[in-house]
Amino acid sequence: MDVLHAAGVRFAAVLQTGPPWLEKFWISVTSLADPKCIFTVCFPLAYFLDRKVGVSVLWIGLVSEWLNVVLKWFLFGERPFWWVHESGLASKEPILLRQFPVSCETGPGDPSGHCMITGAALWPLVTALTALASQHSRSLLVKLTPFCAYALLLLAVGLSRVFVLAHFPHQVVGGILAGAALGWGLQDRTPVARSAGFFMATALALLLSSLGLHSLLMATGIDIDW
Repeated sequence: MDVLHAAGVRFAAVLQTGPPWLEKFWISVTSLADPKCIFTVCFPLAYFLDRKVGVSVLWIGLVSEWLNVVLKWFLFGERPFWWVHESGLASKEPILLRQFPVSCETGPGDPSGHCMITGAALWPLVTALTALASQHSRSLLVKLTPFCAYALLLLAVGLSRVFVLAHFPHQVVGGILAGAALGWGLQDRTPVARSAGFFMATALALLLSSLGLHSLLMATGIDIDW
């Protein structure tokens, strides 16, 4: 893993050598793609456009947020900002890295939550836009535009997370693949007919199960807060 981590740090160093305007772009992307935006921005907009799509965004965002936390506890995953010093790589070779206000994230980093949760929750919105485009145009380019935009967005989010030293490239790739798979798998299993109380109860159940799993892992001697 050290070889993979070292390659990821070098890739981040190359990304950080870009022009100042590109730096502002990466910072903006990583801030706007924060998972909480799924609940505060994407869900209300999707719900306003189509109730079923909105509920799917909320449901998949809820499940993917929980699953990302659980996966991080089992996969652990270093953070580049901390690893480059703890591994001794910074003292072995001259690597010029910059720190940003969003660099010092703590906790396990695998898979990337930004990529996984965004990729999963936006899947129903993208498929709905693709279906809408197919109804109004026979052009393959028009039909593929939503998915192309989706792919470019996830690529930008992933690169931004590497840029700010929050994740290694392989953690970003894992997050994107997990998010797309989760969105595809859960879209047709969204409990659309359920009331708001069901979603509140589900959120509470997921929260309590996370706390229980956390306590169980700590009790068995696994320090997931390392």
